[in-house]
Amino acid sequence: MPKPSSNPFHFVGKAVSDEYGRQIGRIASFLTSPDGRINTVFVEHGDGEFLRYPNTQFKVNGDNIVILPAVKLKVKSLCDEIPLIWRKDQALKELSEKKRVSTEMFNDIHKSFEGALSQLKVDAQATMADIDNQTEKCVQQTSDLHSALVNLEIEREIGRIDDKSYQVAMGMIQHGLKRVNAEKIDLEAMRSKLSNIVLGDASATPVEAEAEEEAPGPEDTILPEPPVVVHVKQSS
Repeated sequence: MPKPSSNPFHFVGKAVSDEYGRQIGRIASFLTSPDGRINTVFVEHGDGEFLRYPNTQFKVNGDNIVILPAVKLKVKSLCDEIPLIWRKDQALKELSEKKRVSTEMFNDIHKSFEGALSQLKVDAQATMADIDNQTEKCVQQTSDLHSALVNLEIEREIGRIDDKSYQVAMGMIQHGLKRVNAEKIDLEAMRSKLSNIVLGDASATPVEAEAEEEAPGPEDTILPEPPVVVHVKQSS
């Protein structure tokens, strides 16, 4: 896989797509911290709207710049954090049973772990609700595309559309069905994994979760760290 340019502004004007091949827009600019690190990417969408995304949401896939769904990153974070805190709490209980932690210290730390787990599970429930909404949109879109396909066949059958236009439209609809089906499968897998975690299945370690769904590694990051710190001098 070719590595990104060391100059992140090389990507300005480049097209951005999602994991399923849908065109999102083009990279317009970046937001940098005082030490030269880029942490935000500005994207012009196809409708002309400019939106900002965290740098961690992007990766390079061959020659393509891909923006990862925010919900996928959220699910990965929750599936890492919930089992980790659960195992820490279990380790704390074992230390308490071995009289290696005072009762007062155990109560304080155990309470903090319970609070963190409770908040993470609230976040997980909200994330699953978001996944359910997105899945329902996929179901509706699939229904709409099948309807479009049937009507296309009817129009061709009665001779109101020529073969060339029919083939173009058929290709568009088939690609749309393939993309939305792939997205729906991903959403269902994410919800299942997160649901198991929330229900108390802490047997899956963060490492195992990463094996199923790898996050972009350093070589995939779209915006590598600059080799030197850039100091900007303001002109009067």
